[in-house]
Amino acid sequence: MSKKCTPSVDASTDVDPSRRNVLRLSGIAGLALAGSALLPAEAKAPLGAASVEPAAGGAGHAAQAAASVTPIRPPAVPLAVRQPYLSTWLPATLLPGNAPQFWQGSTTGMVGLARIDGAAWLFMGDGKIVQAIPDGNHGQQATVEDFPRAMRQTALRVTATRSCFTLQGGGVELAVDFLSPVEPGDNRRQSIPMSYVRVSARSMDGASHAVQVYMEITGDWAGDDVAQELVVARGDTQAARTWTLARARSQPLAEQHEFAAWGRVLWSTPARDGVSLQAGERLKLRARFVEHGSLDGSNAAARSTVKALPALALAVDLGPCGAAASSADFVVGQVREQCINYLGRPLRALWTKHFADWKAMLDFFHGDAAAARQRADALDARVSRDARAVGGEHYEGLCVLSLRQAYGGTELVLGPDGTPWAFLKEISSDGNVSTVDVLYPASPVWMYLDPDYLRMLLLPLLDYAGRGGWPKPYAEHDLGSAYPQATGHNDGKEEDMPVEESGDMLIMIAAWLRRAPRAEAQAFAVRHYPLLEKWAQYLERNLPDPGFQNQTDDFAGSIVHSVNLALKGIVALAAMGQVAGLAGHAGDAAHYRERARKDIAYWAAHAQDPQAPHLDLTYHDAGGQGTWGTLYNGFADSLLGTGLIPAEVRAMQAAWYLRQCNAFGLPLQVPHSYAKSDWALFTAAWLADQPVAQELIDRVYAYADGTPDRVPFCDLYSTVTGRRVAFQARPVQGGIFAPLAVRSMQQPAR
Repeated sequence: MSKKCTPSVDASTDVDPSRRNVLRLSGIAGLALAGSALLPAEAKAPLGAASVEPAAGGAGHAAQAAASVTPIRPPAVPLAVRQPYLSTWLPATLLPGNAPQFWQGSTTGMVGLARIDGAAWLFMGDGKIVQAIPDGNHGQQATVEDFPRAMRQTALRVTATRSCFTLQGGGVELAVDFLSPVEPGDNRRQSIPMSYVRVSARSMDGASHAVQVYMEITGDWAGDDVAQELVVARGDTQAARTWTLARARSQPLAEQHEFAAWGRVLWSTPARDGVSLQAGERLKLRARFVEHGSLDGSNAAARSTVKALPALALAVDLGPCGAAASSADFVVGQVREQCINYLGRPLRALWTKHFADWKAMLDFFHGDAAAARQRADALDARVSRDARAVGGEHYEGLCVLSLRQAYGGTELVLGPDGTPWAFLKEISSDGNVSTVDVLYPASPVWMYLDPDYLRMLLLPLLDYAGRGGWPKPYAEHDLGSAYPQATGHNDGKEEDMPVEESGDMLIMIAAWLRRAPRAEAQAFAVRHYPLLEKWAQYLERNLPDPGFQNQTDDFAGSIVHSVNLALKGIVALAAMGQVAGLAGHAGDAAHYRERARKDIAYWAAHAQDPQAPHLDLTYHDAGGQGTWGTLYNGFADSLLGTGLIPAEVRAMQAAWYLRQCNAFGLPLQVPHSYAKSDWALFTAAWLADQPVAQELIDRVYAYADGTPDRVPFCDLYSTVTGRRVAFQARPVQGGIFAPLAVRSMQQPAR
């Protein structure tokens, strides 16, 4: 799963740093940029010291003393998160005084100013401005200072699709709403690589206030190489006023420091009275807005570098604002016509099938804003309602934090046959294309919310293994070593996880078949049956004891005779029985069901610790070490209703886990103290009728809500300290939806 760079791992994390250069501690761990220096006396009260974001190791809740945060305080707040290259987050709780960042930690500058009755206030970003300071000789000199006046943030509300900030200053309440739509079942809209920002102002004191809003992005949205040349241009359409930002030297289908080295960034607002724009040196643009409340339309950044940090600014005059809110809307996007190199063939973004060009798509996205908010309201309500029904407010908090992150690791393309495919990037660990053992932990979000999206993610993996040149009898690990190059491994040289990946594929396919219309499911099972049977036959030859094989938790070190890996393979054989039944192979269906029952009997007998009430980490624990691990692969047994694991084993493990939890969760496996949030929720789903299920939810929530590491939701962390061990922004957090996936599978098959 993760083998990129050797980390500087703290000894307390219990991680083997030599494990194939695993655990890259990249990005923004611990960063929290203080905003208190920006706050004048009016804005500091009543926030006071609470305005300072906690530094690494500080109190996790310090910034919440006055500004309410519901239903969870995100480690990093998702702002614009739609696909692997449009992924910007706030590594803090407070919007003013903190710079947004790309998922890996590079700044993606976005600054917001509100001019209220002629006085300018900072409401977003780490704004600077040129100030005139007396020089002591009855004159003045210009100096760059922090913005002198910042609005006071009073609330942050996070939903499945939105991050909504509320701020006050100058007699005005400002609502800043970042909406990254998630569109289940609507491939056209889901394929649009754009995100909304809305800034709304209303009077708080009964008076009418003149309000103008300024928003800028900076050149580092195109990448973090300071020498990189940029091209800034107008890209107006009939419906919008737009800046475009691109690299002067495009490198199609290549990455630079995780950024796309091709395509263009869009920064846009609907065409309307009172709109102005300007590009150039950021301090000059801000000074112009502070003085005039508008911009002059010029472009002094047409050719520049990231080092010069050009700003692309938009300003909207909201006019007199009273009790009713007046709004300014903005769109940010990252647009590429070609997305993936699949086995030497460039695949186009799916949006190119639905729109003549990016300008037509942008106009559609602007025009769809009101309807998009209505759909988002409905989806937000559904996710929150369903999550609370399963695991209460803490589970709601985890689900709303995870949805955009899961979808944001994927993108839709036109497959070679002209039908929609989806690809996944293994963000922050290996960077592989469509890694099977990353897709599997992410898959519950689509099992619950959008089964057809899971099918589209599976299609490239099936196509490659079936006819793309994959030479081995088990499922591939990934489609390519470095996104977006899905060039395969026809030489067979990849990170093999034979039982792991074969089991993952069979389980995910069986799960999708249970949610698909019956005729479609039957046709799919028949079409892919020879390949799936080959994988199942491999599992038969290597079970019930998989011996020594690599598995998804490779960062923990080598495990031989893994009880958890064996369980996955055994349930996968039962899954193959379900596939065989749908494909019309009744004899095979009976064979695989019987083989799974035989193997689970061996498993239950040989995995039991002879001296303690739990299953061991490995078969044949002859050393009497009393090792154990989190049996998250029991999830598939509940998901598919195979009923293999004996009830007494479930009860024994649930009771054991309840006694082994640390402050922030259940250790993944002894002797280590770290946990994985996705696997914790897989385990909660498997043991949903046991008290430990809610305990697992509550403790993962405690970690996410309280960790001092301000990075996009990390999935590998210490259960003792609540600190990040490795990874961030990974789509595996789709596994948070595992309890909801099991619940959705309880519906009768169609």
